[in-house]
Amino acid sequence: MSSFDYRAHSHRRYNPLTRSWVLCSPHRNQRPWQGQKEKVTQEERPQYDPQCYLCPGNKRAHGDVNPTYTSTFRFMNDFAAVKDDQPMSTNNDEQDDLLRIQGLRGECHVICFSPRHDLTMAEMTTDDIIKVVYEWIKSYRDMSTKDFIRYVQIFENKGQAMGCSNPHPHGQLWCLERIPVEPQREFDSLQAYRETHNGHCLLCDYAKRECKEQTRIVIENDTFLCVVPFWAIWPFEVLLLPKDHVTCLLRLSSRQIDDLADALRRITCRYDNLFQCPFPYSMGIHQAPVRENHDYAHMHFHFYPPLLRSATVRKFLVGFEMLGEPQRDITPEQAAEQLRACSETHYKQEK
Repeated sequence: MSSFDYRAHSHRRYNPLTRSWVLCSPHRNQRPWQGQKEKVTQEERPQYDPQCYLCPGNKRAHGDVNPTYTSTFRFMNDFAAVKDDQPMSTNNDEQDDLLRIQGLRGECHVICFSPRHDLTMAEMTTDDIIKVVYEWIKSYRDMSTKDFIRYVQIFENKGQAMGCSNPHPHGQLWCLERIPVEPQREFDSLQAYRETHNGHCLLCDYAKRECKEQTRIVIENDTFLCVVPFWAIWPFEVLLLPKDHVTCLLRLSSRQIDDLADALRRITCRYDNLFQCPFPYSMGIHQAPVRENHDYAHMHFHFYPPLLRSATVRKFLVGFEMLGEPQRDITPEQAAEQLRACSETHYKQEK
């Protein structure tokens, strides 16, 4: 019998951020596919759409009119998932081990990345993405002045495959009085790692390890690193993080802000170029809560794209992955190699 080879044989990989496992089955990558195929959206959109709720000067669903903005634009979500004006929860069931309710107040905001309807982050300039980063910073700072807000979740859903309801380039902020499950799980892991590793940061150590091994790095610059994480679940998932310890957006230096915008442009452009299509994904920032001392937090970006082997074939988390544990076919090392081979000049500009 041949010796074990992680590039060919099934194995599990540990995710220290969530303290969970993912099954990797590289030998399944060549299986035939006769399942669902996604529609490829390649239509040419206008720079301005008079029917778009997010374009400058247009009326939104509830009658508010957008200003004729020329850069970024933030407004309160017209269909917010949480609200700040609801009454406090009066349920006294915190000790109920079976049926428990927590009231949750908060605010939801939309951030338009650009006044142009026809762009995505992959096609924006680094200078324009810098403006988006500064809007994220301002938003985080604004939310920190509200005494009931504890956590700000910034995210973007790109593409119909990720449930995006409007193609105009935009992201969201959900600002909550409680820390959500996913970031809390990571905070617990980061804190536990520091306590058991002589005060070291898990993600600082991980960044150094990736810089040493090089096999999963997609892009890097002076202050930021973008890798397909060793424990990735989604085929072309990436983790984008500062090389030095930074707890939140407010702690970024001007150099790091520039480098972050550079990295965001480069990875999203490579995504689009991978299958020559507007590459769908969900992206989000995990960072320290707005007021509490979480000095063990290390700000980072998760990108979760669903496409598997082409613009039309996507991964589904079903069956064993819902009932057992997540599973992937292509190895993270193979995915990183494919992304490294992609150009950083957008395919639309090369035609």
